[in-house]
Amino acid sequence: MKKIYLKDIAKDLNVSKTTVSLVLNNRGNENKISLETQKKVFDYVKKHDYKPNHFARGLSRGKSETIGLIIPNISDVFYARIAGCIEKKAKEFGFTVVFSSSNEDPEIERELISSMLNRQVDGLILASTQQNSLEIERLKNAEFPFVLIDRHYPNIDTNFVVVDNYGGVKKATKHLLKLERKKIAFISLKSELGAMRQRLLGFQDALLDFNIELNRDHIKELSFENYQNEMLQAIKELVQDPDKVDAIVFATHYLTSSGLRQLRCIHIDVPREIAIVSFDELSAFDLIDPAITAIIQPVEEIGNFAVEILLNEIEGRNGKVRIEKVLETELLIRKSCGSQ
Repeated sequence: MKKIYLKDIAKDLNVSKTTVSLVLNNRGNENKISLETQKKVFDYVKKHDYKPNHFARGLSRGKSETIGLIIPNISDVFYARIAGCIEKKAKEFGFTVVFSSSNEDPEIERELISSMLNRQVDGLILASTQQNSLEIERLKNAEFPFVLIDRHYPNIDTNFVVVDNYGGVKKATKHLLKLERKKIAFISLKSELGAMRQRLLGFQDALLDFNIELNRDHIKELSFENYQNEMLQAIKELVQDPDKVDAIVFATHYLTSSGLRQLRCIHIDVPREIAIVSFDELSAFDLIDPAITAIIQPVEEIGNFAVEILLNEIEGRNGKVRIEKVLETELLIRKSCGSQ
């Protein structure tokens, strides 16, 4: 089949190449191109299976039509799902996505930001280590389009899309308290990430609302590098405590998975002896017995909003306004907390 070029479409439809280009770039309405002409262009493109030269089109617009995405770990189910949503949404607008993982290392993150800029990406979506405020300030001062996801810098005015970590854990903890689970533990990570601090605060405030005194021994913070080995000791301490716990809220899905494994190793019955709630989930959580109650993050919304905000920033449609999205979580109640 003969390759179709922009000039061929223009000639066959008796319109200018500029008109065709504007229509294909979804800029027909703003340039007052009639709906009839726009329909003719789109019908022609569909009929002839026209494939635009994205590189050439990007050069003509002064853009690469590429988005950089930097996340902590692409093998983490949560970030892998977000990356998939971002890639799908970006593709709808003719953009490709370049992925990189920082492995929660601020130095690697700095190098990746520099590398993305050298590749001339049009914008960045970044789940930051929250230890690179200088780099974020530089991007902002250079007016380079970027959006922070999952984590942000409270003291820097930026575009961001996050979830209500505080509210999600508070709601889940209150649910356990209403089920008469009064001795609840919280297992998290030793971390300065704002999300982890907010989850702990949500847990503490839920207890406070029910006039339950916080037992510091019931808060376990494990190292990210060695949490699997530390989990068994943490679980043993909680079940052997004179004030034995009757429920555990895990701050991440991988902590939940590790904790369940250790609870089974020491023959603890879930939920009869200890109820379980997980922040975020794995696909298997609804398949195991008992199915795990989880605080669900709106992954698709995070990805879609991030792309939309970034593309508006690239096109200059946000102006000087910063877009701050805080999305609600959903408590999906299953058998692991003793109710359905």
